[in-house]
Amino acid sequence: MVTKHYNIPIFLPEMACPFRCVYCNQQAITGVSKLPDERSIINEIEMHLSTIDYLNSYVEIAFFGGNFTGIPEPVQKQFLSIAETYIIAGKIKGIRISTRPDFINDKNLSFIRQHGVKVIELGVQSMDDGVLRQSERAYNSETVIRAAKQIKEHGFLLGMQMMTGLPGDSPEKSIKTAKSIIELGAQETRIYPLLVIKNTKLEKLYNEGLYKSQTLEEAVILAKNLFNLFNKSGVRVLKMGLHPSKELTQHDAVIDGPFHSSFAELVYTEIWKEKFSDIFPQKDKVLQIILNKNDYNHAIGYKGINKKQLKSLFKNVLFDTNDSISKHEFQWHLI
Repeated sequence: MVTKHYNIPIFLPEMACPFRCVYCNQQAITGVSKLPDERSIINEIEMHLSTIDYLNSYVEIAFFGGNFTGIPEPVQKQFLSIAETYIIAGKIKGIRISTRPDFINDKNLSFIRQHGVKVIELGVQSMDDGVLRQSERAYNSETVIRAAKQIKEHGFLLGMQMMTGLPGDSPEKSIKTAKSIIELGAQETRIYPLLVIKNTKLEKLYNEGLYKSQTLEEAVILAKNLFNLFNKSGVRVLKMGLHPSKELTQHDAVIDGPFHSSFAELVYTEIWKEKFSDIFPQKDKVLQIILNKNDYNHAIGYKGINKKQLKSLFKNVLFDTNDSISKHEFQWHLI
């Protein structure tokens, strides 16, 4: 039986980050403008635990959205101590954090390791030095390589987040970034297409005609290719696209870019559409597709588009599930 994995997200603002990347407006993305206090963190954890079968699941508390290792050490200890009480109580299994590659060193890695952190997600964004420079990330690819090596040496599980469509970026550069993430030993990744968010330097560049966003179609196809590359290499893709929070959807925060409330579903639709493309149409036959139940919704496609397309090529199409079939795989028969 596969254990379900849950993250309880605690969002931190950019207060611990001394830099302002061209695209960054964390408050518009997360709705968080100041560090949470102890009571609000506990309330958030308790609220999530009330909806989770935590005794039969793998649950982590995840400090996201900020530069965790850039927070003063006493504040880090305060946050981690709260999470540790839930580890001791047997309600969660560990802690994960997100942080910047240029705020990784042996001292802070030893410190957070001692306080229950098991996973570190680096906000890498790109491994192209020109893209990093134009995005004003304030570090280069060598910094990322050094940080990834230190994280692995200290025994953490390594995640590396990337963005597509950054200033100076291209699909080819994004593919190279993905290959670097794989080579550096990351076990997890997240893929975020860049959006133009209000009150950022990127908005100014966009308004001046100095930056052009990816189209939704371009972003989906690129994410599909990146997903396939990661999946083939055994790197787990945790997320594709920003969460459609009310800050993004209700407050006109997105000026331009490939935002869609079901971005990941669009990507999975393209992935399965490609998988089905080798099945030769036969109008007088019924097509039976058998796959893992976890792939069912992705396979039929966003709003059933893949199933509808296949039904136009066959007498009928049947989707059946069988858990003996591995995820992302399928069998097909003609009846």
